[in-house]
Amino acid sequence: MVAPPWYDIPPKGYGGIESMTADLARGLTLRGHRVTLIGAGGGVDLRTYEEPPSERIGEAVPEMVHAARAERYLDEIEADVIHDHSLAGPLGARGRGAPTIVTCHGEVTGEFGRFYRSLATTVSLVAISWAQRALASDLNWIGRVHNAVDVSTFPYRDRKDDWVLWLGRFNPDKGAHLAIEAARAAGRRILLAGKRTERAEQAYFDTHVAPLLGPGVEYLGEVGAKLKRELLSKAHCLVFPLQWEEPFGMIMIEAMACGTPVVALRRGSVPEIVVDGVTGFVRDSVQELPAAIEESAGLDFAAVRAHAVRRFDVAMMARGYERVYRRAIARAQTRERRRLLPLAR
Repeated sequence: MVAPPWYDIPPKGYGGIESMTADLARGLTLRGHRVTLIGAGGGVDLRTYEEPPSERIGEAVPEMVHAARAERYLDEIEADVIHDHSLAGPLGARGRGAPTIVTCHGEVTGEFGRFYRSLATTVSLVAISWAQRALASDLNWIGRVHNAVDVSTFPYRDRKDDWVLWLGRFNPDKGAHLAIEAARAAGRRILLAGKRTERAEQAYFDTHVAPLLGPGVEYLGEVGAKLKRELLSKAHCLVFPLQWEEPFGMIMIEAMACGTPVVALRRGSVPEIVVDGVTGFVRDSVQELPAAIEESAGLDFAAVRAHAVRRFDVAMMARGYERVYRRAIARAQTRERRRLLPLAR
């Protein structure tokens, strides 16, 4: 399993892909598989960087160095299947002896769509939601597996505080400023926590979020795993006013794992994750969010948690990827038989 190079596995703070990769590796190991994890920093079996180059996230060179070093490790490993979560890594798939699975953690349209199409059948792609897959149905998909978390590591509280929470990456697509407006309209205090280390993130924060800070609106900075869980478990609800077709949204299942309802806009994967009227509310406009925030107090928090256990626990994700791996291995064996058939004649 090849992780991205940007954060430790699991990450100390922000890092949804890294969290998912760590959980999946652990889940597969518990099911009897031998997993070799390649990545940067701590928590991996084979390191491409001693320390993750987090401050250079988004740059091409660290990604290429990571891919080149990972490829050297892969040359020495007799794997049944290679699961690559990095961006540049799949470029080496054609020369690999084992089939390569790539989970599409982000966009599959535009330039990313062209990239995945260029890889053609050298890799098999896994969608993290049906909504994501529908955006580019012609790609070489092999399956859909929802992301998951280890629900047991998220504390459940049946008594919530009166403030609402927004947590994520400061980006216009995540709608932090809209969450503030919705909370104010509902008469609720809002706490915000998230990443703003990249230039574009800081620019968005300075322009759209900072002017709204003040009484009833508090920014906590980027929080670690322990404080994130505490916030999610105590919040009245998580407000998630997406402004793009989010392919998944890990924070939604993390909130539900704490028994905390999610109030979100109907974009991307949201209707697949949030059961409207059960684990939160899915609405079509920002103007509808304040009423949904208030209504979330009447939901059954135990049912919210139970849904997360049933649908988004690590065991479910591990089983899903087992099916994908077997499918990929069978495909590779079929292609090999077809390639050797003329020689048999």
